[in-house]
Amino acid sequence: MKDLLETINSPSDLRKLSEDQLKPLCSEIREYMVDCCSTNPGHLGSSLGAVELIVGLHYIFNTPKDKLVFDVGHQAYAHKILTGRREAFRLNRTREGISGFPQRAESAFDAFGTGHSSTSISAALGLAEAARMTGSGEKVVAMIGDGAMTGGLAWEGLNNAGASGADLLIILNDNNISIDRNIGGVHNYLLKITTSPGYNRFKRRVWERLGNRGIRSYVQKMVRDAKSHLVSGSGGAVFEALGFRYFGPVDGNDIAQVTDALRRLRDLPGPRILHCITTKGKGYAPAEADPTVWHAPGKFDPATGERVHVQYKADRYQDVFGEVLTELARMDDKVVGITPAMASGCGMTGFAEKMPGRFFDVGIEEEHAVTFAAGLAAGGIKPYCNIYSSFSQRAYDCIIHDVALQNLPVVLCFDRAGVVGEDGATHHGVFDMTAYRSIPNAVIAAPRDEIELKNLMYSGLSVTGGPYIIRYPRGCGEGLNWREASWKAMETGKGQRLTDGEDVAVLALGPSANRAVEAAEAYDARTGKSVRVYDMRFLKPVDTSILEEVARDFDRIITVEDGALKGGLFSEVSEYMCGHGLCKHVTGLGIPDKFVPQDTQARQRAECRIDREGILAEIDKILKK
Repeated sequence: MKDLLETINSPSDLRKLSEDQLKPLCSEIREYMVDCCSTNPGHLGSSLGAVELIVGLHYIFNTPKDKLVFDVGHQAYAHKILTGRREAFRLNRTREGISGFPQRAESAFDAFGTGHSSTSISAALGLAEAARMTGSGEKVVAMIGDGAMTGGLAWEGLNNAGASGADLLIILNDNNISIDRNIGGVHNYLLKITTSPGYNRFKRRVWERLGNRGIRSYVQKMVRDAKSHLVSGSGGAVFEALGFRYFGPVDGNDIAQVTDALRRLRDLPGPRILHCITTKGKGYAPAEADPTVWHAPGKFDPATGERVHVQYKADRYQDVFGEVLTELARMDDKVVGITPAMASGCGMTGFAEKMPGRFFDVGIEEEHAVTFAAGLAAGGIKPYCNIYSSFSQRAYDCIIHDVALQNLPVVLCFDRAGVVGEDGATHHGVFDMTAYRSIPNAVIAAPRDEIELKNLMYSGLSVTGGPYIIRYPRGCGEGLNWREASWKAMETGKGQRLTDGEDVAVLALGPSANRAVEAAEAYDARTGKSVRVYDMRFLKPVDTSILEEVARDFDRIITVEDGALKGGLFSEVSEYMCGHGLCKHVTGLGIPDKFVPQDTQARQRAECRIDREGILAEIDKILKK
């Protein structure tokens, strides 16, 4: 870490620097970011590209009084480093350190908590209207990437903000294209003219003279259209049509251009948007060369860029999904794959290469992904729609209204179900079972290993109604030879007894069933008492024959699930027992009624008592009563 960065403990320190010092500061921030992320992995590429924008915003605006709202938060690392969390950043995304995303509880500089895409404009508009109503005089800026701008919520926010006339500045951080001829003398000149105080005073006088007559609207439209085509050659007109004043594009990695533009735009009234072109991974050659990989590269050698190869103990569920989907598509030419911008994360890149005409990446649009899948199903196609469990929450209405209500055969594969580790509370997939269990026509399945995932996906070929939901965790499977396993259709609503026992019954879903077996074997070896473990496999429809068997043979029952206790397997079993007059003692292990913070998956599962040791402790506790 160099001298300049060591002097910055808050943006007030930053604002003491001369503008000539900002460029070397940006270089120091990048070096520090690379150094920290090389040993403590995080979302690196996006944050490298946004350094000048963040330095410029904190330099020109009076944060934290002025509010800066990020979208998702992948680009916010420089923000955290500059706002009193420089040393804490070394423990970014750990339980002992700070969150990888902005959090209001973490810092006064985090004006709004983020983690999911496309929320910044709506949140910033709320802050801007609150500032107007309270007369606080604070400025509000939303910073959104071009990827997040594909989300429907972003456009809902734009539509409302443009019509409201709110005092709101949006920074569009566009890192999807290289800087082209739009960055040049003519555009810089036009930017300076359109943001200059003299120009804007003159413009207001002209509009006042024209009054509210129809000619004013006509002239305004003509000028707006002309300026949009001149300034934005490639798209500013759409923002102007929504009621925004569009400026740019500017080179978002040129700190002089950034501060000049922000200074000119800071005090302009009304909704306005500054289009900034940046390079993802800027300043670190390996990240610039392969921005997809370096979005979240894992550990690496900062000097060479050589990534530390991770030797997985087994195939990851996401990779099993991708390979199985490809095989299913070879079996049936009606099979298609859909992802809302997570092709690599959900293991679908191989499918995209082998089946390009049957692969659909719809952008960050979970709602559209589900309704699009419903339309395909209505047309006789067999869609497999893969969404991270946490993000599926956004498509809740579409799952009910467009899939379940019409009983359409859509296979919904929820990756990252359960606790997810270092991304923390915003990304845990723990609410899906609670959310979807009450929906008529829905099937909810949870494979306990790679072979069950393969066969549940195979069973999806024969689905005649839906939604047919398959939820599976982030990370590795059990190490089974699933590629050689034969295809087997899984009977819907049918579980399996895994161990025999007489003293207590454990009913588990997903890979938790394997941990229950391990706990049962350990308890038997230690005490001689026996535990009967069931893999329920389906939450809905639940295997009532197992519940009847358990009610007949046991007074004490334990449920285990990598999901919210309220509304999941624990609720299903308890409701069944009470509803049928079966007074049994049911204990639930799962995610309690709280948001679990960032940590490793292993420690999160231990905290929630759904690992081997937690289940073993609960068995011991119950059998000692």
